[in-house]
Amino acid sequence: MGADRSGRGVIRRAVAGQRRDVVVGSLLGAAHQTGEALVPVLIGLIVDRAVVRPDGEALALWLVVLAVVYAMLSYGFRFGARAGERAAEQAAHQLRLDVVRRVLAPHGGAEAGRPPGALVNVATEDARRVGALNMALTLGIAAVVGVVAGAVLLLRASVPLGLLVLIGAPVLMALGHYLARPLEHRSQAEQERAAHASGVAADLVAGVRVLKGLRAEPAAVARYRSTSQASREANVRAARAAALQTGLMLTLTGAFIALVALVGGRLVLSASIGLGALVSAVGLALFLPGPIAVLAWVGAELAKARASAARIADVLAAPGETTGGTTEPAAPSTGELRLHGLGHAGLRGIDLTVRPGEHLGIVVTDTADASTLLRCLARRCDPDRGRVELDGTPVTELAPAALRSALLVAEHDAQLFDGTLLDNVTAAAPAGADPQPAMDAAAVDEVAATLPGGTAGRIGERGSSLSGGQRQRVALARALAADRSVLVVHDPTTAVDAATEARIATGIRRARTGRTTVLVTSSPALLAATDRVVLIDGGTITAEAPHEDLVRDHPVYRSAVLT
Repeated sequence: MGADRSGRGVIRRAVAGQRRDVVVGSLLGAAHQTGEALVPVLIGLIVDRAVVRPDGEALALWLVVLAVVYAMLSYGFRFGARAGERAAEQAAHQLRLDVVRRVLAPHGGAEAGRPPGALVNVATEDARRVGALNMALTLGIAAVVGVVAGAVLLLRASVPLGLLVLIGAPVLMALGHYLARPLEHRSQAEQERAAHASGVAADLVAGVRVLKGLRAEPAAVARYRSTSQASREANVRAARAAALQTGLMLTLTGAFIALVALVGGRLVLSASIGLGALVSAVGLALFLPGPIAVLAWVGAELAKARASAARIADVLAAPGETTGGTTEPAAPSTGELRLHGLGHAGLRGIDLTVRPGEHLGIVVTDTADASTLLRCLARRCDPDRGRVELDGTPVTELAPAALRSALLVAEHDAQLFDGTLLDNVTAAAPAGADPQPAMDAAAVDEVAATLPGGTAGRIGERGSSLSGGQRQRVALARALAADRSVLVVHDPTTAVDAATEARIATGIRRARTGRTTVLVTSSPALLAATDRVVLIDGGTITAEAPHEDLVRDHPVYRSAVLT
């Protein structure tokens, strides 16, 4: 990962990746600001050379020059802003891709401790804020050029006025950076609270049916109200910090301009400058607050971007659940799975060989041990002792993405996504593969019959339009359609009726003919369709035989699957 958790690395990449647009936008913006600074100077020249001493030809000539300058500054702003906005949007887009790619990385870990809503907030609002820094840099660089141009032109009109601006502008910029520090901290707190509120909202929406069934709506509303209130208060604190920073900067800027006007007025009274120079000086004094205010705004944007960049860096630098492994699995995979002395958490010394093409059932009396076994098989964690081998190669030596192309662990809580039923089934299927056998095996035809449009019907976010049993069948069909050499399925039929469960048991057996299949379940219907069953009790293998023999001869097994 190697990401800088302070966020500096994220900002550098966001800016460096769009360097060309930032440079182009800055140059065009500088042309715009220079033109803005030239306008009062040209007006002063017109006053001195064509108005004080009337000269029609000179007036026409200078008016043409003024028109050309106006055209330059107009097009400079137009195309400079376009380049800056493009740099901002492209950087935000790339950051969104980086965050999503990290969350979906085969080694996992980025989502640990972060609700989905929080990750969405990082990938959207935080990415937007960091990307917007490119626009802020474009305008900020142009503003610096504007201040310098104004100061140089003032120096030509009056050395004291020019020096005053050259000294005062950097002081204002330093004050703006100092005043933005509280805003940075409060902006980070605001984003964290907003992300938490988004996560709570996402959880409540996903579980709305359960909440209604338990009559827990009041408690859910109270929880969200509390979270939303905390987010609102953090937002208000950030807004107050922004308002204070902006107000103080405007006050300081106004005081600075008043000082410039005072010095200029004394010079006029002492006859040190003429009428045209006075007009130019006043015009430049009125022009300078614009770029100086932009510099203050850039400071505020930088504070927000740094806070958001730190949150993005935290996701990008999240340690993976598994590391290492570069070997590709055997091609084609035979599907032989072996566990040698596997020990992790509650599991102790598991020795098991799953033969190629075998249909194996595993019954685990402790649900925590079942979860540990699945995590080790999926390589979401590496065991403390022993090893897992695929086709004779330890899975720790295989690249995570390559491992998942040969071995798929379909967990009990597998999620569906918004889209059509067919899109969900074929999400991991090989290109051009026929999904119908997988859908038949999982009895998805009955699910399709309930949807307008059949398999082309939309199932809603996380399959919200389906019942629990229907979601299980679609998830199972997706796992079967993936057609991996080794498929491990955990309790795929806990929410379906007995008749459908028996049909699915036969269907899985038929669809996985010749492929290694492991069913981690306590369902008698599924276990009856296996070649043999392994019983894990107390963290160790205590029995191994066909389902019928274990039901007849082993009381612990009988209790686990029949009660």
